[in-house]
Amino acid sequence: MLPVRARARRAGVKARDVKGLLPLMVLMVIVYLLLLLWENELTEDVMLTSIEHLHVDYPQNTAPLRYCNYMILQRVIREPNHTCKKLHVFIHERPQKINSVCTSSKKKSCPNYSEIFCFQSETRFRMTVCQLIDGTRYPACRYHISPIEGFILVTCDDLGPVNFQGYIE
Repeated sequence: MLPVRARARRAGVKARDVKGLLPLMVLMVIVYLLLLLWENELTEDVMLTSIEHLHVDYPQNTAPLRYCNYMILQRVIREPNHTCKKLHVFIHERPQKINSVCTSSKKKSCPNYSEIFCFQSETRFRMTVCQLIDGTRYPACRYHISPIEGFILVTCDDLGPVNFQGYIE
């Protein structure tokens, strides 16, 4: 085995040429880390808007008395301007059962949008309704808990539920 200097001479590489690569390598590592952080921010935004992340809690979390306060903080649920949501609903059913709502024969106009169609579940779902009772700016929000059973309304695309539109008791 040849010493490093002997191999470098034989290959025609000078030691000072390798030292010139160090700033380039540091720059490449910095660019890689920036791209990695940027990618994580994009996937976080997508995750935060999915119906499963926002509304599905199955099996139901066993948080103590302050279920709504805990869940809304854990999932960072707030209005776009960082104020407290006035009302939020968690559905305690299997995601597969929620997905099946998109094949329901109960298709009707959504309550808030006249041109968009909603699908209503054919069976009642267990849910928890969180009603704001105190606070305006997230995370200083306090909620009242109301366990209910009712039919859910969702909008769908080819892949399944897209948005939770409400419920009917």
